[in-house]
Amino acid sequence: MKTGWASFLKIGGGVTAALIVCGGLLTSCSPPETQVTLFQWEDYVQPPFLAGYEARFGEKPATMIFADEDEAFAKMRAGFKPDVMGPCYYEFPRWREAGLLAPIDTAKLKNWNKISPTLRNLPGISAGPGKVWFVPHYWGNTSLTIRTDLAPEYAKSQSWDILFDPKYKGRVSVMDGVDDTVPFIARMIGVNAYEMSDADWVKVQAKLRELVGQLRFVSSDATALAQGLASGELVAAMSWRNTFAALNREKKPVAYLTPPGGIFTYVCGLVMHKDTKNEEKALALIDAGLEDAAAVHTITQIGDGPANVEATAKVPDSVFQSLGVQRDLEAFLKSGIFQRRLANKDRLISAWTDIKSGVQ
Repeated sequence: MKTGWASFLKIGGGVTAALIVCGGLLTSCSPPETQVTLFQWEDYVQPPFLAGYEARFGEKPATMIFADEDEAFAKMRAGFKPDVMGPCYYEFPRWREAGLLAPIDTAKLKNWNKISPTLRNLPGISAGPGKVWFVPHYWGNTSLTIRTDLAPEYAKSQSWDILFDPKYKGRVSVMDGVDDTVPFIARMIGVNAYEMSDADWVKVQAKLRELVGQLRFVSSDATALAQGLASGELVAAMSWRNTFAALNREKKPVAYLTPPGGIFTYVCGLVMHKDTKNEEKALALIDAGLEDAAAVHTITQIGDGPANVEATAKVPDSVFQSLGVQRDLEAFLKSGIFQRRLANKDRLISAWTDIKSGVQ
């Protein structure tokens, strides 16, 4: 994988800048000292998430994308100091414990009170009165997207057991990340992955080994999963809701399974680096990601749910129908199981890496 500013730096969500004008010369360089940097997932460095900042300061922030949070963590531990970052709820405690984060004063965020009360009060995000370590930005779900025409019995039952059904061997898929797959499979055998004993983990590993014999492939690439389902190569795939939503908008015969007890909900947010170059600008960049227009873009164009639930009031019913969620987002959020930090994650990653190597 390529590394460094020449590979990853973007200015204002535009074309990747392998070469930037510095001091009148066309060369590879870091952004100006006064320019803050957003380190984020690719979908969330687009113009709607930067517009509020640009309007206030008359400049574009630098943006840099990461493919996964382990990569992002490694870059920051190696010395990279962005100003604002976009980890998910299950990941940010590792960044906080590594001394990378600064508390955020919520009184300085004009959009803070538009965030769902359920998300504003997530356990562990408080950094003291009026301050948080983590500002919820958007959320989504992890479940199974299935082809209803190819597996109608599971569309009716809403059961995740299709992953282990011999009838569909070689036509199902799960995701790469332990944060998605381990809690998912653990729940199927009655284990809470967030409170696993050593004996529980032995049982979960056995179920994961059974799983790999069923799989077509393992991937968190939403495009690969959508294409596999669209073509019929896959009958069922563990996916985020936005994969289902994309296929549903294309009128593909798909369903997003919701078994009894609810499905998993991930929450991703915005945090501030302890060595931010400019706290005022960093807070403005966080606030920009919460703007109403950014929230509407999140639900209508990306297919995730915005933390700013007030902004969805004027979103058409058809958008909610395409996503398969109810309009009352606050009630919907309370019905799920929030993905949170896994204990001994490095051990889980190592074991899952070994187990999934058995997939041909």
